[in-house]
Amino acid sequence: MTEPTEARPLAGRYALITGATRGIGQATAVALARAGAHVIALGRTAGALEELDDEIRAAGSSATLVPLDIKDGEGIDRLGGALYERFGHLDVFVGNAGVLGPMTPLAQVEPKEWDETLAVNLTANWRLMRSLDPLLRLSTAGRAVLISSGAAHKARAYWGPYAITKAAVEMLGRTWAAETANLSNLRVNLFNPGPVRTRMRAKAFPGEDPETLPTPEQVAEAIFALCLPSFEETGKLYDFPTRQLLTFQMPA
Repeated sequence: MTEPTEARPLAGRYALITGATRGIGQATAVALARAGAHVIALGRTAGALEELDDEIRAAGSSATLVPLDIKDGEGIDRLGGALYERFGHLDVFVGNAGVLGPMTPLAQVEPKEWDETLAVNLTANWRLMRSLDPLLRLSTAGRAVLISSGAAHKARAYWGPYAITKAAVEMLGRTWAAETANLSNLRVNLFNPGPVRTRMRAKAFPGEDPETLPTPEQVAEAIFALCLPSFEETGKLYDFPTRQLLTFQMPA
């Protein structure tokens, strides 16, 4: 196994990123690869994963490509066992995959749309946590980062399914952190990227000038910091727009 260096602090470590083929997920995968991590990239499209693989190789690292629909719960369940057989543990998990969902009054949301938003934004992250938790505990410094949103803290009209699922993701992460605090080397934190130059943002705000927003690469650098073995906080929310770590009250 390659020894970590100051320039490549994640050398010899295994990092799994969901929604890795575009936007924040793609930028995070490349940032972790540049730091030396072997990237386990999850995405729905094989072609996009192969393009990411080229970028990771160009960054001087390697990747394992996992074409998987995040709604495939049984596939996620099998993933943990497959990773254990191949790598023996997992060092980093970034739960980035998400959908905007319908932008409509709650009373007009179709059940199918509600179920899909819940499945991608919340249930998939719970199922991944369930599958990957044992592997992360086997790491000398397991780090999990779940991507939240400022919408989780605002009751904004027409954002119901997205905001509700992101608020639930925050409680998922906080509960996971509380259950693992002082019991393992695992640290679990949340990350709110704020407005970012992504397709999802353009869909939500079509009239906005994307040049006024941070790039996914800028956001990825902040996520990268939460993945380092030296980052010892747990149960916190990093708010990228304010560059602050927000503290939750952990149970006694």
